[in-house]
Amino acid sequence: MKLSYRWGIIAIVCIFAVFYLLPKKNNIKLGLDLKGGMHVVLGVEVDKAVDARLSNLVNQLRKDLNSEKIKLTYIKKNKDRIVVALGGNEYNKAVNFIKKNYPFLEETTTSKDNILEFKLSEKEITNIKTYAIEQALQIVRNRIDAFGVSEPSIQKQGSDQILVQLPGITDPERAIDLIGKTAQLEFYLVDEDVSMNDAVTGNVPFDDVVLYQKVVDKTSGQVVNTIPYVLKAEPVLTGEYLSDAEVRISPQFNEPYVMIRFDSAGAKLFEEITSNNVGKRLAIVLDNNVYSAPVIREAIAGGEAQITGSFTMDEARDLAIVLRAGSLPAPVKILENRTVGPSLGKDSIKSGINASIVGFLLVILFMVVYYRLAGIFADIALLLNFILILSVMSMFKATLTLPGIAGLILTVGMAVDANVLIDERIREEILLGRTVVNAIEAGYDRAMSAILDSNITTLIAAIVLFQFGTGPVKGFAVTLSIGLLASLFTAIFVTKTLFQSFYYSGKRKSISI
Repeated sequence: MKLSYRWGIIAIVCIFAVFYLLPKKNNIKLGLDLKGGMHVVLGVEVDKAVDARLSNLVNQLRKDLNSEKIKLTYIKKNKDRIVVALGGNEYNKAVNFIKKNYPFLEETTTSKDNILEFKLSEKEITNIKTYAIEQALQIVRNRIDAFGVSEPSIQKQGSDQILVQLPGITDPERAIDLIGKTAQLEFYLVDEDVSMNDAVTGNVPFDDVVLYQKVVDKTSGQVVNTIPYVLKAEPVLTGEYLSDAEVRISPQFNEPYVMIRFDSAGAKLFEEITSNNVGKRLAIVLDNNVYSAPVIREAIAGGEAQITGSFTMDEARDLAIVLRAGSLPAPVKILENRTVGPSLGKDSIKSGINASIVGFLLVILFMVVYYRLAGIFADIALLLNFILILSVMSMFKATLTLPGIAGLILTVGMAVDANVLIDERIREEILLGRTVVNAIEAGYDRAMSAILDSNITTLIAAIVLFQFGTGPVKGFAVTLSIGLLASLFTAIFVTKTLFQSFYYSGKRKSISI
């Protein structure tokens, strides 16, 4: 390749590097260990996802068996089983229907006469648990994206855990509440035939459930009272039909509330429920907490409803976020919660920068003293390599972590290692009596295989670290990978161009190396 072409390529690369390092273009984000923030490990209670699946199956089976005109005495969930009590001698009809339409339900040996008992197959239980983790991962990611955290790290850890890292978070308690809220929205009819006293004493029918409304003092934010509600045990509508949720301000009380909208199927169900229960109260329940229980005055068409509850604006916004993102398929619990202060991040940055500068200067000094002009060429390549790494990270909006800085320092060492191999080979060729140009060409040719072998094997290791590592390890792998690719360009292409510019004219009969 002509020397002018080589310099043209180097000039284009340098312009590219400078462009992406301009203040307006610099998109390098600081990781959790440098910027400060939250490190949270969530445990997904997958067994409760299985339990919820069984509860849903009970409701679905009841509807399907009734539509098939199969008489039922009752159908209920008993621990990890579904028990179906038939009202007539229809054992074969019921069993055949369930096995055909619910192949993942297995009949147990305790089934007899008109009492059928089913359990979920092991394969179905595994599928439910796997899906619960994947869905929880996506929902947590959607909530955090809506919350507005820059460069979050959200990933699966182990079989039933989710690792969440939120750099720069300023309100950790609010973030935890947002992440951990199950957000299971349900609508229940209030059982008007049971008194408040019966609710308090727990004297309620078997097909009812008692849930509470929390009364919060607006000044202190503390719960000052709880109001019991006796509700029909089965919800008449759930949040799975929800299509949108947004915050609005009540013109009457000047308080925020959440307006929810159902999809077409949900709107039809909601209109049907309200038209059939005019004069009754419909409780709006989120995560087993009654937010309100208004009286149905008339059929409500259009698929819209309001959730009120003396919210602050932040509470209303967060509630809208979790409703839009969807409910978690199973509750999550906080297994680990660590907050990294920004002061620690500043100390880490300072230490990392100091280490980089000291290492960089020592390498430069060694190369100049030991290899003279050839060492200066290597130092120029090393400086360009450093700039290229930062510019590529900026282009891809990569996150810089403390292990990433370690990867950067390691790359400096590996980049100069390639030039040490080349310079030593050139020295050997000079001692054998070759001319300057021949010695340079032979030095690059003979060092090339060793340089490629060492860099490619390290690059493979970096790719494996990125694929299977967690946040900090990924940061190390990213900077190491970018640095290796950049060093191949600078240590081989750039230094050889410098050698060609100084020595290939034939005017210099000796080489400074």
